[in-house]
Amino acid sequence: MSHLTQSTAIFSPSIARIAASTAKDWSFVDAWLASRFQGRPIPPFERNPDTLKALLVLATLNETVDEERDLVGRAEASALRELSATRGSPGSSAVTADFVSPIEVREKVLTALQDNLTCEGTAALTSMTTLSCQLSIPYPDVETLGNSMLQCHAQASDLEQIRVRVHVLANHIRQEFATADDILRTLRSDDYKPANDMARHNLDIQRKIKAMTARMPERKDRPTSLDQPSDHPHRTIQQITQQENDYIKLLAQKKGLDSQVDQFSSLPDDVKQARIELEQLRVELQTVTQHRDTIFEGLIERASPHKSR
Repeated sequence: MSHLTQSTAIFSPSIARIAASTAKDWSFVDAWLASRFQGRPIPPFERNPDTLKALLVLATLNETVDEERDLVGRAEASALRELSATRGSPGSSAVTADFVSPIEVREKVLTALQDNLTCEGTAALTSMTTLSCQLSIPYPDVETLGNSMLQCHAQASDLEQIRVRVHVLANHIRQEFATADDILRTLRSDDYKPANDMARHNLDIQRKIKAMTARMPERKDRPTSLDQPSDHPHRTIQQITQQENDYIKLLAQKKGLDSQVDQFSSLPDDVKQARIELEQLRVELQTVTQHRDTIFEGLIERASPHKSR
């Protein structure tokens, strides 16, 4: 209000009312701070409208909380006095008999909640309880149950894949067992007769096995074909580039020859017919040439000036 003159500040009712309200608020804040500090000096602070507003809100909230706490304290004290008076009366034994333990109170509250649940709530609670019992989770919550369900699904998927693999392996073993059983049954039957050259064939196989066994050390010491030097000469980049350029030139020459050959593609395959058609084309070319020359000569005669007789 420094921009106002002294006469305006004194004789303006609105400004005087605002100043009185501000002074009253500061008085309330100072009294509240004094009660909080209880005789100790209040720390200095800046006195401005923002500070006043914040302190007013804080003081109001503090007083509201104090009032609520006082009400709770008075209610507890009143209940304690009534309970003490009831226990001291002759009928205190009956009151003690009617006293309900916390466990019974909890059971009654849970029963009341369960009775007032909707159908969806009852189904959800039953499902959650059953799932927690099956998963052995004493204190279940949604996140824990969800993680357990995901782990169960993952384990079920892994077990299903293992089951499929085992089933395929079992089928393969059954097929091999059936094949081996058929072979064994055939060998044990009276109708089976070994080949006449079976003994010679066995001797040949044993001889080959011995020969290959004797050659194994030599083959191990022999260098592989990859380590042997190649018969192809080493080519440089310049040689490869030159060969590429030659190849491109050959392609261009091939395209030129193809274009020349395509000119004769309309001719028949028979040589005589091709010659006849060629002669016809030549005659047609001569006719067109003569017609062109005639037209050109006529144009020249028209363009040249006529001589006077």
